[in-house]
Amino acid sequence: MAGLVFTVEYPDFSVLPERMDNLHPFVTEALPESPLFSVRLSESPLPSGTERLFLTEDGEGFPEIGIFAAPDGAHIFRTAIEPGQPVACEMLVSKDFRSGTVHLTGVDDCFGLNNCLMLLFAFAGAAEGVLEMHASVIMNGGYGYLFLGRSGTGKSTHSRLWLKHISGSELLNDDNPILRLLPDGSVRVFGSPWSGKTPCYKAKDVPVGAVVRLEQAPYNKIARLSPLEAYASLMGSASSFRPFRALADAWHETLNAMVPQVPCFKLECLPDREAALLCHQNVKRDAQAGDTH
Repeated sequence: MAGLVFTVEYPDFSVLPERMDNLHPFVTEALPESPLFSVRLSESPLPSGTERLFLTEDGEGFPEIGIFAAPDGAHIFRTAIEPGQPVACEMLVSKDFRSGTVHLTGVDDCFGLNNCLMLLFAFAGAAEGVLEMHASVIMNGGYGYLFLGRSGTGKSTHSRLWLKHISGSELLNDDNPILRLLPDGSVRVFGSPWSGKTPCYKAKDVPVGAVVRLEQAPYNKIARLSPLEAYASLMGSASSFRPFRALADAWHETLNAMVPQVPCFKLECLPDREAALLCHQNVKRDAQAGDTH
C-alpha cells in the first residue's frame, strides 16, 4: 500500500483477516526483508498503560483513541467505537512504531484490527513521506483530486457530482486516501483499505492534480490558496498526533515539500452540477499547466 508493505501475523484459528474484504486488494506475496511494520494478534490482554499521553476529542459518531505510556519507551493504544463505549482493541506498540501486538476484545474485531493497522501505518509511515488524509478522491484524466473539509461539508457529495457530470471520473477512496511524497520528490495519492462508509478499496494510485477544500455556501466560487493557506489546509485534514515530536517533524517536512508542487484551492459551493463543473475546469487547468513546467 502506497508502495510500502506491512505484515499481519495471526493464529491459525483466527479467520479475521481473511474475512476482511477491504484488505484483500492490497495483499502481496512479495514480502520485503524489512517491512514498514509488523502486527501480531494475541489472545492475551495487554498490560495497563501508565500515563495517558493523548485522547481524541472528536465527539459522538467518531472513534475514541487513547495513547498511554508503557515501559521502555513503548506505547499502548486503546480504541473504542465512540466515546463512552467499551474498548474494542488495544495495541502495544514498540518505541520505533515498527511492531505491534494487538488484543481484540470482541466488541467489533473488524473495526479493532482496521483501526490498529490504520494508526500504525500513519505512525510508521511518517518517515516514509506518508500522510493519511481525511478526504474523498476522484481520479480523472490521469490525476487524483482530493476534496477536503469538515465532516458533513459535502466531500462525498462533491465526488458523486463528479461521477455523474464529469466524464471519465472514478472514485479512488471516499474517506482515508494516502498522500505520499516519493523518494524522487513526486507526490501521488493512493487508495487504501479504509474508506469510511463507502466500500471503495482500490490498490491504485495517480499523481496528485490538485487539493480542494470545500465550504458550503449559497453560491459557487473557487480560489487558489496561498502556500501558507495550502499548508494549513493539508495539515488540517492529515492524521497527525502532535505529542510525538519526531513524527510531527517528519509530517511537517513532508508537507513543506508537497505544498510547492500541489495546487490547492478553496471551493465555496452548492451541492450542484455547476459546482462540479467549476471545480473541474479550474483544477484541470492547473494540472495541465504543471505538465508543461
